[in-house]
Amino acid sequence: MKRILVVDDDKGALTLIGIMLERGGFHVIKAREGNEALSILDDETPDMIILDLMMPLMDGFKLTTLIRQRPATAQTPILILSARSDANSVISSMERGATDYLSKPIMHHDLVAKARQMLNLAPVAE
Repeated sequence: MKRILVVDDDKGALTLIGIMLERGGFHVIKAREGNEALSILDDETPDMIILDLMMPLMDGFKLTTLIRQRPATAQTPILILSARSDANSVISSMERGATDYLSKPIMHHDLVAKARQMLNLAPVAE
């Protein structure tokens, strides 16, 4: 089972994203902010990371940069999942090392399909 670290300061969003991914067949690791995510990454390397941009203390841009600086996660797929859908946010995310970008709100099948695509997994039959 592929492991995905989800980082979002909004408890409701974190829960919902976790449920969507678990129903899609993934093991979900959750973090409420950037420093917690980095602590988790000190101990384990997930197969993929999904993170929000707008978080207190450390935003998703800075977190993406720090994740890419770590040898263990330098190549780990990072999906930005954010309510910010402006071109500057997308471009800045990609420049910092994000693999892909999706805007919130997200439908269950779109999120699971994107995760499967980024992890090079075969689609699940409906």
